[in-house]
Amino acid sequence: MTVPAPHLAALATAVLQPGFVGTTPPPWVCRWLGEGLGSVVLFARNVVDPEQVAGLTATLRAERPDVIVAIDEEAGDVTRIESRRGSSRPGNFALGAVDDPALTEAVARDLGADLAALGVTLDYAPDADVNSNPANPVIGVRAFGADPALVARHTAAWVRGLQSGGVAACAKHFPGHGDTRVDSHHDLPVIGGDRDRLDAVELAPFRAAVAAGVQAVMTGHLLVPALDRELPATMSPPVLGELLRDELGFSGVVVTDAVEMRAVTGRFGFAGAAVRALAAGADAICIGGERAAEEDARELRDAIVAAVVAGELPEERLTEAAKRVGQLAAWSVAARAERPAAPGLPADTSAVGLAAARRAVRVTTAPGATARLPLTGPAHVVEFEPPRNIAIGAETPWGIGAPLTDLLPGTTVRRYAEPDVPADPTAGADGRPVVLVVRDLHRHDWMRAALTRALAVRPDAVVVELGVPELVAGPVHVATHGATRACARAAAELLAGRLRP
Repeated sequence: MTVPAPHLAALATAVLQPGFVGTTPPPWVCRWLGEGLGSVVLFARNVVDPEQVAGLTATLRAERPDVIVAIDEEAGDVTRIESRRGSSRPGNFALGAVDDPALTEAVARDLGADLAALGVTLDYAPDADVNSNPANPVIGVRAFGADPALVARHTAAWVRGLQSGGVAACAKHFPGHGDTRVDSHHDLPVIGGDRDRLDAVELAPFRAAVAAGVQAVMTGHLLVPALDRELPATMSPPVLGELLRDELGFSGVVVTDAVEMRAVTGRFGFAGAAVRALAAGADAICIGGERAAEEDARELRDAIVAAVVAGELPEERLTEAAKRVGQLAAWSVAARAERPAAPGLPADTSAVGLAAARRAVRVTTAPGATARLPLTGPAHVVEFEPPRNIAIGAETPWGIGAPLTDLLPGTTVRRYAEPDVPADPTAGADGRPVVLVVRDLHRHDWMRAALTRALAVRPDAVVVELGVPELVAGPVHVATHGATRACARAAAELLAGRLRP
């Protein structure tokens, strides 16, 4: 028997996870919640402060008590809750550098408590990618590291910690975005290697996440020829059905990465990508940062209904997807009931986050180095700014200058992007100690050239790396393993003599 179109529309609405613009829910979102919309996703554009976010989610829940409120909060360089000040936690790569799963679990539990207090029920984290390609332009410090076993144990710890606070975790980007030089926001990455390699590397953390009880998995817009030579993972029945469901035994919600990303829309179009993802086995369609209006959600809803009517998307598959979204909503309601949020709203800092960032700092000193720690007084800080990938908010601050100035008043700061670097980047130091701050030095030729010139003038300078320390340079090299507010504070404490290396 054919299901009436209104019921199909309700099913199609249930599987969407749209974002929206504004710091209060727009009328269309409230109306759609009454019409079956099961989820929304928050981004930095929706966040002002904890009080505002708590009010926003309360308004959503007044329209639909079991609404899934998702957020892309990695608690590292990619942060939405703290996008305007930088994360008070160190991020995955720093936690992997410490390699204490109990600490990772504690940091994730701390984040889960904050998110629960704000009314968030699903977090698009942890990043379970193995960053096996140092040239990766979009993963880097978002991953726990390059060793599959390390990433697996910390992925499982993160899942346990976050979900113990009543917030569902979402391991991403299945089946693994680490071994590529391409950012899927812009084009379709190809993940090489045979099936044995995938089992040993990319899939290990996802197996660990499933074993830890992860509630959701996010697909990566990736072509993995060892699994499917034609279709990206998000649209591949062999990847989502045979591998994730049947082989790994995952029974939770499969969420797509943002469906407007060019890795999939370039070939299939916006609506076509969503329909194909559902047909392949995805359950929830994330409409992310680049498409956030009612007309976009309506376009997808209508396309899904039309695909069912045309026989391109089995009605049973759509019903199954909506059912899984409902099961996640029920889990979230039960988790909130079992673990009521702590009174009050999140503080400006995380004690366990700062403690973790301090433990992640590493210092390498070259033989015969003339640079010394701690610094002898106010410094001159030179920060070399690389292009940001789209996952990191343009508004999110980074750098050593501000926290070091707090500890050593009189410190001065200069920041240079590629076109602006002077012949002598240290000009203006006036004899003070020089701190040269880089971010993924190994990936940027211009940055290496600028650093070489600076060290030629000031061989006593200290180099601070806020990204992946693939290349150790300078007489004294400080690696923070992340550029978050907590990582910067820990580095500043080290430079100022407040933290022992």
